[in-house]
Amino acid sequence: MSASSTATTATSTDTTAEATSDTATAAGAPLRVAVLVGSVREGRQATAVTDWFTGLADRHGGLALDVIDLADVDLPLVMPGWGGTPDPRATAALAEVSPRLAAADAFIVITPEYNHSFPAVLKNLLDWHRAEWHAKPVGFVSYGGLGGGLRAVEQLRLVFAELHATTVRDSVSLHGPWSGLDEAGRPRDRAVAEGAAKGMLGQLLWWGRVLRDARTTLPYQG
Repeated sequence: MSASSTATTATSTDTTAEATSDTATAAGAPLRVAVLVGSVREGRQATAVTDWFTGLADRHGGLALDVIDLADVDLPLVMPGWGGTPDPRATAALAEVSPRLAAADAFIVITPEYNHSFPAVLKNLLDWHRAEWHAKPVGFVSYGGLGGGLRAVEQLRLVFAELHATTVRDSVSLHGPWSGLDEAGRPRDRAVAEGAAKGMLGQLLWWGRVLRDARTTLPYQG
């Protein structure tokens, strides 16, 4: 083999090794997950549910959580006309929340169930954004009544499908949180709730990594 052939082979090997290293680094990077706290009602259970769940998610590993409490996001209900400019109040709120949604690799929505559906504050946040949701997975933690908020989740799945997001199959549902949570805000049926959370987080992590790699390789055409 000539010296030039040897050099070419060495360069090719180095390039392959470098690419493999980059891929391994990306695969091993924590998945950036925005946790959306979807209740703004006074006396809400959302804070206790969020604290319990995020503690569990931190122990699961592989996730970098960014908790976005919608009680702190001052997005108005009135939107500008198509192609119009948001008013100063909306502009300020979007400047705070939109970059955090765009930076997320995945989402977890914590939602109660109100009147067979999810709160208006969640729909408002969803409607103010579009590309931020594209080609990203979404997991759900719901609570409320005998149904555990599952009807709210089913309706959210339809909305996220329209927004080009992928909802994971398993979810976490807490039934009757006013009696189903202990004094520390943890579910009384911890084995069931933690088992459901582990399954949902595993699916979210898998989809999140796969879709993150896909968006890097080939930008999503939404």
